Amino acid sequence: MPDLVDILHDSRLLLMVLSAIAAGATVLTLAMPLLATDTLEKRMNAVAIERERMRQRERERLARGDRVKLRASPKQYMQRVVEQFNLNKWLGQEEARVLLTQAGYRGSAPYVGFLFFRAVAPLVMLLASILYVFVLLDLDQPTTVKLGICIAATFFGIQLPPLVLKNKIQKRQLSIRRAFPDALDLLLICVESGMSIEAALRRVGQEVGAQSIPLAEELMLTTAELSYLPDRKQAYENLAKRTGLDGVKSVCLALQQSERYGTPMAHALRVMAQENRDMRMAEAEKRAAALPPKLTVPMIVFFLPVLFIVILGPAAIQVMSLK
Repeated sequence: MPDLVDILHDSRLLLMVLSAIAAGATVLTLAMPLLATDTLEKRMNAVAIERERMRQRERERLARGDRVKLRASPKQYMQRVVEQFNLNKWLGQEEARVLLTQAGYRGSAPYVGFLFFRAVAPLVMLLASILYVFVLLDLDQPTTVKLGICIAATFFGIQLPPLVLKNKIQKRQLSIRRAFPDALDLLLICVESGMSIEAALRRVGQEVGAQSIPLAEELMLTTAELSYLPDRKQAYENLAKRTGLDGVKSVCLALQQSERYGTPMAHALRVMAQENRDMRMAEAEKRAAALPPKLTVPMIVFFLPVLFIVILGPAAIQVMSLK
């Protein structure tokens, strides 16, 4: 064990490991464009296959008069842990289901996995921190400090699954937000050309996939739900709930009102497309206005010292040479 501690504290070994990691990261960064594959067609085909399966299962359910399971089953060991410790009661939240849907995880399997990792992550972080602080690192600190480090690591383990889920939601919403105004313009063109809303959503989902795969998936799923749900209003509400964006919610509400009251759908889409573009421009102007205050500290810390050295350096050298 002392040999392992000495190895972990060897500066040369750490430098070699960090250099190897940096070199590997550089090679991976350069090779990523060559190794990247276009998954758009594969994912769109998967959505289309899922749509056909949903239609078939819905027809079977109507024929048999019972409910058909449409989602994949969770892994057995996760399901056993969740059921044995009754994690659905202690950790389960309806908000977590909505967040998982917004992150692109649908069905009961991701929910069970989320509950499982919420229960396991704190234990793993606690055991790892105890092993590292008390055995490997052997800090020359009081026991209370070591226990505080372990408690902090455990708290980080508690917050880790929600943080990962929140990060996934933010990335997905950013992709949808950037492509949604263009998708509305395409949807407006399709509707004005005489296409139905289902055909227009399907066409837009195929075209917008090159810009935002999450938005293409949501539009294709909405097309599937419009084809088999008894209430079309529910399909629009599901789209708004899955994305969690105000712009998408307003468009879905406009489509619901247009179908309910018989108002021209093209006019509603034209207004909503312009509003979404104005919102995107306002967001860009807001970020541009916040840029100068953010650059103040980096300029003071990094630019001004270098500027002073360049300006005053030659004069200081001449003064020192005269002495």
